[in-house]
Amino acid sequence: MRLGILFSGGKDSCLAMHKAMQTDEVACLITLESENPESYMFHTPNIHLTRLQAEALGLPLVTVRTKGEKEDELADLKRAISRAMEEQGIEGVVSGAINSVYQASRIQRICNELGVWCFNPLWQMKPHRVLRELLASGFEVIISGVFAYPFDRVWLGKKIDPETVKQLIKLEESYGINPAGEGGEFETLVLDGPMFRKRLVVKDYEIEYKNNVGRYVVKEAVLE
Repeated sequence: MRLGILFSGGKDSCLAMHKAMQTDEVACLITLESENPESYMFHTPNIHLTRLQAEALGLPLVTVRTKGEKEDELADLKRAISRAMEEQGIEGVVSGAINSVYQASRIQRICNELGVWCFNPLWQMKPHRVLRELLASGFEVIISGVFAYPFDRVWLGKKIDPETVKQLIKLEESYGINPAGEGGEFETLVLDGPMFRKRLVVKDYEIEYKNNVGRYVVKEAVLE
């Protein structure tokens, strides 16, 4: 089956794609570029880098811009999936949804309306397992946004490695955070992985941080 990946450039969509590639053909990536940093549906930190990631993966990228307004943004998602069906002949859509019923149910509804299969390979996966699979599969991931206490600016740009995983588990025990960020605590950026032909290298960035909310903003990146 030819699949389109709902692609944010973060760990969940990349891990979902990696799993989908084990059984089916990934035909393209589908990205929604939201003008609203508080979008209910879509990842926003460094979304502009999906173009570079698509090049690194050797996959076509279908990009649709959205104002990111609650519920109205779903029409833009439907338009993006429709374009992927027309341009790339996809028969199914893969999402990186893990626990968000809000996101998963809306993606499923749109797929039903369009007559394509909806596949959520990470659905209900335990947070510790998500992190273990990322590391075991060889993904290189950094934290690109933090949105809750106790995450401070030192977390921005931090690589998710075994030591970081230990720190996240300690925060789970102390503060009840989801160590995979599924509570919206943090967002990620994938620099490399098992299906990447080239690796993203960040050349220039800036840190934005205030009141427990921050972003690692990539200003320049290249492929190597």
